[in-house]
Amino acid sequence: MNSNYETAIQYQRSHISHWNSVALKRDAWHGWGKFYHRRLKEIYRFLVNPGQRILEIGCGMGNLLASLKPMHGVGVDFSPEMILRAHMQHKEIEFIEADAHDLSSLSGSFDVIILSDLVNDLWDVQGVLEQVRSLCDSHTRLILNFYSGLWQFPLMLAQRLNVAVPMLGQNWLTREDVSNMLGLAGFDVIRPSQEILWPFPLGGLANKFLVRLWPFRDLALSNFIVAKPRPEAGTAEPSISIVVPARNESGNIKAIFERTPGMGRNTELVFVEGHSRDDTYATIEKEMAAHPSTSSLLLRQTGIGKADAVRLGFEKARGDILMILDADLTVPPEDLPRFYEALRSGHGEFINGVRLVYPMEKEAMRGLNFLGNKFFSMAFSWLLGQHIKDTLCGTKVLWRKDYESIAANRSYFGDFDPFGDFDLLFGAAKLNLKIIDLPIRYRERTYGSTNISRWKHGWLLIRMVWFAARRIKFI
Repeated sequence: MNSNYETAIQYQRSHISHWNSVALKRDAWHGWGKFYHRRLKEIYRFLVNPGQRILEIGCGMGNLLASLKPMHGVGVDFSPEMILRAHMQHKEIEFIEADAHDLSSLSGSFDVIILSDLVNDLWDVQGVLEQVRSLCDSHTRLILNFYSGLWQFPLMLAQRLNVAVPMLGQNWLTREDVSNMLGLAGFDVIRPSQEILWPFPLGGLANKFLVRLWPFRDLALSNFIVAKPRPEAGTAEPSISIVVPARNESGNIKAIFERTPGMGRNTELVFVEGHSRDDTYATIEKEMAAHPSTSSLLLRQTGIGKADAVRLGFEKARGDILMILDADLTVPPEDLPRFYEALRSGHGEFINGVRLVYPMEKEAMRGLNFLGNKFFSMAFSWLLGQHIKDTLCGTKVLWRKDYESIAANRSYFGDFDPFGDFDLLFGAAKLNLKIIDLPIRYRERTYGSTNISRWKHGWLLIRMVWFAARRIKFI
């Protein structure tokens, strides 16, 4: 018999025996780990919305999985004693006794797959991740947390003092190690983070605030990684809806019809006219009649603000992919196929236009506006945990089904954003969508004037930074 195979079997048996003994010990013993696990549940409840299909591999007694209130929850663990107690405590969850290295008893796909404090205890991490990949569909989110090597000595000391669960020898993987193995197994990392600075009583300030800041974050106990399966090449051509909020833009309407390229199976233009003082509405009607071969729709906005217009347009749009094109044409419609390809290829799930890479035309953006955008891009990249170079570029592209999920979860943030950009960005980040920046060349207006007030809206953006910090970062 292969010696490596024999060693792996021995490793498995020793670990099953160990975790059986831990389960028996927990019947009468409670250490300090309850504070750590309480914080873990808080973090996972932020990352995972209730009512989903959730699989946890290495579920132990199932407490974390049950706390997430899944529509269908499946817990897998190789310890019979752990599974026995999980069945007794959480009858609403399905529990399966199986080794993470052999998931052949599972079938179908899950919305969320969790590996909590597991990878440091595995014999073959990449092999397990490759099996997990077969249980994913295109929108599955894989979430892992694992101990930082900096805590190796403190954890060993806590075990000797009998205040922490005893552990066998660990892998002590870094975030880079796990990210690399995720890539080899067919996953893309969406967002890494560090969590839990003080796994003891009275840890609120440290675990919600200090751990987000340098240098404290590098001292955190737990590393988190949110990942998604790398997409496979698709064949079916989706349909496209381009939503165009239009207020006082009559001079640009003809160019929108003439310059917007066709994409996918069908491309429709959805105009939302918003209380214009010029003849924008009549001009759109005229151009629709002049371009009968272009699928188009005209809506009259009843509310106010761009966010309201975009929501109305998305609600009435019929395409599989939703795009926003500002009617001022500062983002050329000829660039939209790049957004389409980035989304359809799976490079990203939320494609965000970026005006701050290429040199701009002379009057495209005023100096103070440029500096403000730079500041807010850094602030929101830190807040959202993904690189966001330009928060206020109007062109954003996403799948309809993802927008519907953002809209369904809008109550988490509330109706706070008159622009609509942050409502979408925050919602995408909350759903763990992979956000990709796509650089475009920003052009000068050729008709009309901007609807943005530098000082009024700048102050509003500062308020949004604080709002996002409270609802996304310091949770």
